[in-house]
Amino acid sequence: MAGAARRRDGHITQERMLEEAMSAIAEDGLAALTMSALAERLGTSGGHILYYFGSKDLLLLAALRWSEAALAEERRALLSQRLTAERKLDLFLRLYLPRGPRDPRWMLWIELWARTPANDSLREAQRDLDRGWQDDLEALLAKGVAQARFAPLDAAEATARASELLALLDGLSTRVVLGQESGRDPRPALETARAAAARLIPRA
Repeated sequence: MAGAARRRDGHITQERMLEEAMSAIAEDGLAALTMSALAERLGTSGGHILYYFGSKDLLLLAALRWSEAALAEERRALLSQRLTAERKLDLFLRLYLPRGPRDPRWMLWIELWARTPANDSLREAQRDLDRGWQDDLEALLAKGVAQARFAPLDAAEATARASELLALLDGLSTRVVLGQESGRDPRPALETARAAAARLIPRA
């Protein structure tokens, strides 16, 4: 298939498979994603994809990890910018929330949550991915307190406030992806997140 990234031996790269899987989820939904459908999009065989990922569950987990790795880089870049802590927090909220009802990353998260109770490896992966967001938000809050941009918080309070805000963002994100948050417009969710952040993390 034209445009599919291939190695020198002619095989399609794993990154290209993950990229195409995310595109397929955004276009047709998670239920429509099968190994054969993905193989057809890539111009390869289902067996070739299975060789790298072993199962659809592992493919979905790899796609989510790949997507989250890209967001982790964006978070690191955000935290290193010369911006006020308030502005960084607002950009953090934007980065966390879905872009709309068909956000493939959030469709994968919802699927992962549904499967984790019976799958130890998925549960561990979820904890690892969540920890990155938690740690970065705690660091953002600590720096904001140190710069007297946010009201004083000790380490335990910062951990608790970050956890509460992330839990709220998860709920808002789920509503957006399920189409329950003002139709296809994600902006009301952002405004709700901003209001919650202002209550949980008041300015100095």
